[in-house]
This record gives sequence, structure tokens and C-alpha cells, in this order.
Amino acid sequence: MEIARMVKCNPCPVKSIGMSEEVDWGSEVSLTVRKYALQNSIEYSGKGESGSVLGRVLSERADLRNRAKELLHLVNEEVRLANLLFEEKGSNEVVYELESIDPKALEREKHKKAEGLKDLPGDTSQVVLRFAPNPNGPLSIGHSRGVVINSAYAEMYGGSVVLRFDDTDTKVKPPIIDAYGWIEEEYEWLAGRPADVVIRASERMPVYLGFAEKMLAEGHGYVCRCKAEDFRTFRESKMSCPCRGRGIPESLEDWSLMNTGGLGEGDAVVRVRTDMTLPNPALRDWPALRIQHSPHPIVGNKYRVWPLLDFQSAIEDHEQGVTHIIRGKDLMDSTRKQTLLYEHFGWEYPEALYWGRVKVHEFGGFSTSGMLDSIRKGEYVGWDDARLPTLKAIRKRGFDAQSIRNLWGEVGLTQKDISISMKTLESINSAIIDSKSERRSFVADPVEVRVVSEYGSDKVSVPRHPEASVPGSRIWDYDSTVLIQSSDLCNGKLRFKDLADMDISGSEAEIESEERTDNRAIIHWLPKKMSRGAVLEVPDGSSIKEVPGVIEDFELDVGAIYQLERVGFARLEALGGGPARLLWLHN
Repeated sequence: MEIARMVKCNPCPVKSIGMSEEVDWGSEVSLTVRKYALQNSIEYSGKGESGSVLGRVLSERADLRNRAKELLHLVNEEVRLANLLFEEKGSNEVVYELESIDPKALEREKHKKAEGLKDLPGDTSQVVLRFAPNPNGPLSIGHSRGVVINSAYAEMYGGSVVLRFDDTDTKVKPPIIDAYGWIEEEYEWLAGRPADVVIRASERMPVYLGFAEKMLAEGHGYVCRCKAEDFRTFRESKMSCPCRGRGIPESLEDWSLMNTGGLGEGDAVVRVRTDMTLPNPALRDWPALRIQHSPHPIVGNKYRVWPLLDFQSAIEDHEQGVTHIIRGKDLMDSTRKQTLLYEHFGWEYPEALYWGRVKVHEFGGFSTSGMLDSIRKGEYVGWDDARLPTLKAIRKRGFDAQSIRNLWGEVGLTQKDISISMKTLESINSAIIDSKSERRSFVADPVEVRVVSEYGSDKVSVPRHPEASVPGSRIWDYDSTVLIQSSDLCNGKLRFKDLADMDISGSEAEIESEERTDNRAIIHWLPKKMSRGAVLEVPDGSSIKEVPGVIEDFELDVGAIYQLERVGFARLEALGGGPARLLWLHN
């Protein structure tokens, strides 16, 4: 992040926002923006939002993505005009104008098309979906895709979502007791409402063990005592292991030993009987349950046999009446395994849909287990460390939940592997929060300048928002001592934003005119009496930079998002007795 960009002044470089320039986008781009602004206004009854419109425009015109910030000004204006037309002339007038631009745009259905989701296959009369995280940590940006897509489909079809905690692994990815609450709260924040049903698999163990025993009793499974490496050889050579030919009574006897402690960890597993000659080796007599003596944070040492995920998930999907499963394409073998299990029980398998892998450039190598290890080593201060891709960190920085919904809605449900950048999410978020974020001044590395003036005014009225979307003004009371950024201090002619044209000599600034007389560079400033010490924390790769400075001391609220003029968006973390603490969000 750059605190400010460099411009030229006489005779030295000064950091400044410069003068805004009108961009001629041409008729094609302007009509595209207008089309989506009108469309969005119709869909949301005159309450269209710039973030959604920007996402649609960039989806159609990917060549404009690197100019998203410039384009946002045009989007804001077209959204304002579309909403105004709806308010003053009604929806019919908006429909008429949209039809004159692109009649096909009227066919776009709210939710379905707006979120880039194709229709669900099969029976959709009573849709039940599920989101099934492992509670070994909070949700990450990757998990957010599942929350958004499943909850969007539930809304589209008037269905429901089961939030199921797949917490039956007590060894490799043991649950964290606090994570259950974290995830429920994060789901509600992101989906906009709580999950319809919440289930902890560990509390459903009698159900899974009951179906396992039923499977063994009906001959659809067996207890296998082969060593893992020996069974691997049998599987690869398409040969049955010796345990496969044993009778049902022998398997049930071993099943009892597994549950009572007569067999130890690694001594036996329960396998689903399929066909050892199937073309796909992963489907050949796949393991369903194993012995696991590690205590569970909720049920303790109550159980010695625990289901593997493919078995537990399949049983619970049936029990909850799940109609549609949305999962990564890397789990297609899970679908195939579970379909074979459903055939044994005479059940109908849910419709399965798949998405491809998503890589977020800035967070390529993170995993929940890896993050936990790094936190324990002290490399991060916690799950909400601003350098991590967790929803805790993203929320703490100030991202709006709608920005994440818009991101995944535009990506949609595709099996293509895609790469995205946090810059895309930042652009969407900026469009959402810009109009409701008050402005404040932040001066990094401040130096004092004495203002010499013949003018009598000692107050300046500065808008809370330059486009008045937040009404009102900030009133600055100032005397002769003001603060500017040290890199802005140079001899020459400058303009103090919202104040006057200045002629600077040394540490003195003489007011030449309150009106703007030329195109001299504009710099930010603060009355010393209106400032307080501040530190801006900026995530920078694996480190966090601290930028010292002063912030405008006007109606500051902890937790609020401000656009720091000439800097970017930041969230006010703390005031207290020391310097104000701010956390960088994005440009």
C-alpha cells in the first residue's frame, strides 16, 4: 500500500491526490453500465447497488477489470440515475429504457441469473442442501464459497441448508471446541440468516454405528484385519483379501471386539463390500469405519470406533433428506463410493453438482491445520490476524459480507479451475462501502506548518462524504498551526485541500486565495488542534507495517470504516489513552 502517490509541484515532488479528471468511456461502455444499472434497479425495486452492477459489468467486460476503480465513478452515477428514474417515474419507465438498450436483459431472473447459478437438476420441490465443515478452526475465504452457493440455492428454491459439523476425526484434524460457535456465527453473518438445521456428527454416533452393524449383518460389509499395505496390494491386483470371504457371524464378532476394546487402533477396519474388479481402485471395498481411541472434546472416550467421512457423510445426508450435494470435483470418487453404499441400503442418492478448484493468489499455501500450527508458534497473533485468509480476519479488517456473496455469485458454479485475486474482492467491497463510509484525514509522518493569513476565518466546513451520500459536514476549528505530511513540505505553490491556495516558504504557508486560481497540486492537512496521534497497521505479505501519523479527531467511532483521504479504507480498532489504532482495509 502506498500512503499517497507522487505528483510534481514547483520545485519539488509532493504527494497529492491531484485534480480529478473526467474519463470519456465511449458509448459502448456507457451503455453496458447503464444496462446493468437499470436491470439491477428493476430487480431490487429501485434500490440498485453499485457493487452488484460493477460485478456484472466486469463479468461481461473482463478487459476493464484493471480500471475498476475508475469505472466505479461511472457506475455510481448510472446507479443513482436508474434508482432516481424508478423512484420518480416508476418501474415501467425503467423497464422501457432497459428494453430499448437490450431486450434480453429483461429475461434475467432475480437470484438465479444475478448470482450466476444454473438451475438445480432433478426434483426441486423441496430442496435440502448441506454445508459440512470440519470444526478444526474458523471458516476461511475458501469455505465461504460453500456458504454462499448453498444458501443462495436454498433462497432460490425456498429450501433449507443443514450446517453439519463433520467432527469425527479426533487424530489428524481434531475439533476445536470454540470453532463450533465461531462457524455458526460466521455462517449467519455471511448467509444473512442462521442455518436451518445444525448437526454435530459426533453427537450422532449411535446412528452411524447402527447402520454399520446393519451393513455387516446384511453382508454388505465386512471387518478386515489385513494390514493397510497388504490390502493395498490386493486392491491393486484386483484380488479379494482373506477377510472378504469370512462369514457374517465372524464379522459381527470382530465388530463387537472393535467396539469393546478387544482390538486396538490399526488392528481392523470395516469395509463396504463392492467389487474388487471395478475399474476405479478407489471404489474397491473402501473403508467405512476405523478404531480410534483419541478422546473427543465433546463426547470424550465414549466411542472406540469412528466412521470415516465418506460413510458418515452418506448416512447423514440420507437421514437429513439432502436432495442436492454441492462439492469440489476432487470429491467425485466420494460420490461414486457413496452411491454404491446407497444401493446396498436401497436408497436414492442425491443430485450431485461440482465446482473446480479456486486459488486466491495472495493466500496460495494456507490450510486450517497449517494456520493453527503457525498461531501456536507465535507467527500470528490469532485466527483474526490480518495476514490470514480466515473470515475472522476478513471481518475484522472491515469487508462487507455482501462483497463475498457478490464475488462467489459472479463466479457461479463451474467445474473450471480458476484463480482470483483479493484485488477483485477489494474492488467489489469498495463499491459497496464507498457511499456509506465517512471521510477522515490521516497525515503520515506529520510536520508543523504555520499559516500566515489576512483572512479572518478560523473554521473550515468539510463534507462527510464528497458526494453527500452521508449528509452533513465536519467542522474544522484551526489556528495558525497545521500539520502536513513531511514529504509534502517544499517551497512552492500548493493548495491545502478545502482551504486555500498557498505559497510555502520553509515552514510557513501564506494564503494567496481561498478560491482555486490554477492547477497547482493539492495536499492534505490537519489543524493541529483537530488531530490526535494514530498508527495505521498495514498487512504486507508475512509482516504488518505500522505507519505512524495523526488522524482527524472528529466524531471517531471504534469499529467504524473510514476512507482516509489520499490513503484508502481503514477500520478504527481502538482509541483508548494512547494513539488511535487503525487497520488497513484496501484502496
